[in-house]
Amino acid sequence: MAQIIPNKFPSDLDARKIIGFKFPLNNKAVFNPTYQTKDQIKANLINYLLTNKGERLFNPGFGASLRDYLFNIINIDDQGDIKQRIQSDITSFFPDITIIEIKFNNQIDKNTVNLILNYSIRSFGINDNVNILIQ
Repeated sequence: MAQIIPNKFPSDLDARKIIGFKFPLNNKAVFNPTYQTKDQIKANLINYLLTNKGERLFNPGFGASLRDYLFNIINIDDQGDIKQRIQSDITSFFPDITIIEIKFNNQIDKNTVNLILNYSIRSFGINDNVNILIQ
């Protein structure tokens, strides 16, 4: 009979089993492997935030399209729209994720979009964050 361990996925029990890869893609062999499901979930969130809608083959609705705002002045209304879209998409694409907070720390004069996403993984009871800076 299989032993049930709370807050663990079965694939996390084998410390040598690679689950996926994380960002940035700058290792000697290009890919930095992930060995825990929570690390792969974070990598998947980063992938979502760095992808524009229409870039993902066979899944054109995937992506936050943050680069679309890079050379625009992001006002309060735009921030609200982006937050609402990200919240909706993450609910659809990542059902185990609960968004705690989405913040912007943009520098308008330097044309940067800085998004900070605080989230919780329900299966693990873990809070983490992703900080995306697009220049």
